[in-house]
Amino acid sequence: MKFYENNAKKIFKKEGIQILDGEVAYSPQEAMAITTEFGVPVAVKSQVLTGGRGKAGGIKFADTPGEAFEKATELLGSKIKDETVNHLLIEKKADIIKEFFLSITIDRANKKPIIMVSAEGGMEIEELAKTNPEKIIKYHVDPLREFFPFEAREIAIKMGVDSKYIQGIGNVIWELYQVFDKYDAHTAEINPLALTPEGFIAADAKLEIENDALFRHKDVMEELNFQKKEFAFVTLDGDIAVLGNGAGLTLTGMDMIKLAGGEPATFLDIGGGSSESTIKKALSLVLTYPPVKVVFLNVLGGITRADDVAKGVVDAIKATNKEVHIVIRLTGTNEKEGQKILDDAGIPYETSMEKAAKKAVEICNSLKD
Repeated sequence: MKFYENNAKKIFKKEGIQILDGEVAYSPQEAMAITTEFGVPVAVKSQVLTGGRGKAGGIKFADTPGEAFEKATELLGSKIKDETVNHLLIEKKADIIKEFFLSITIDRANKKPIIMVSAEGGMEIEELAKTNPEKIIKYHVDPLREFFPFEAREIAIKMGVDSKYIQGIGNVIWELYQVFDKYDAHTAEINPLALTPEGFIAADAKLEIENDALFRHKDVMEELNFQKKEFAFVTLDGDIAVLGNGAGLTLTGMDMIKLAGGEPATFLDIGGGSSESTIKKALSLVLTYPPVKVVFLNVLGGITRADDVAKGVVDAIKATNKEVHIVIRLTGTNEKEGQKILDDAGIPYETSMEKAAKKAVEICNSLKD
């Protein structure tokens, strides 16, 4: 069984191999949300089980959430060697100093695991194997005895790397073999193993487990289930972002915008028990979506507290470096406390959803003049 990169990396991390911070996205909206949360340039990586995705254009880079949305739109649904891209891994972009190649597989002829490494990693490794095979160091491991860390360091020495890298690369070789052995792998590979200012990081990951051994790893299969995102986010064709605490309230807010003559740019349901942090993330997300001119936040506090909403709004506005046009409808639990927080921050609000929607459309129209 072959594992997607994102799943292989979860296993690598569990076994001590350093990876980049990353999350899975199934839509351009999720890609934009993840990039907003990271707050740094990212790599947008197609998740496919075939090799050569880099050369095929399956990995792109984005400096902003809006750019991540565009790159994700390009990649999702595209094909890489006849395999459709259905999800992406959004990772913080690495500051790579040098790349190396590490791979462990089964040598069927010798009936032993074989470790293959090179001081030259990356997309050209297949070409290197053809033109300069001597640069790929090979080491057979006796499966009937333990593979020791000193052996991994000896392999690193044979790679011809700088002496200051021997310990670090040796550690990763040893850790990768532990993954290979523990999980009954057919292949465990890191290409490239990236040297960064933070140390050695698995910038990519490949893992294939023998099908006949999967019954021994049911816990792994359960752990790799994807977690639900904090909120539902859909982009639309308009220019007024609509947020609400609950799907019904958000849809009603969209209807109010339409009735007032405006067009919603987003549907963003922050949920019925949203925290201050969730409010901030949701607002930060829509503020990075290029078509948005005005934000309409429609909150009827129940489980969600109005003061938490207000604090999240203030924090999100302080964190952005762009002018924010926002209209807030805020009533319900702790509404007086929430409204005071907005008053103190100089942020206007309404208690009527109809008035707030109408004001949002008026502001949007004035910005077009």
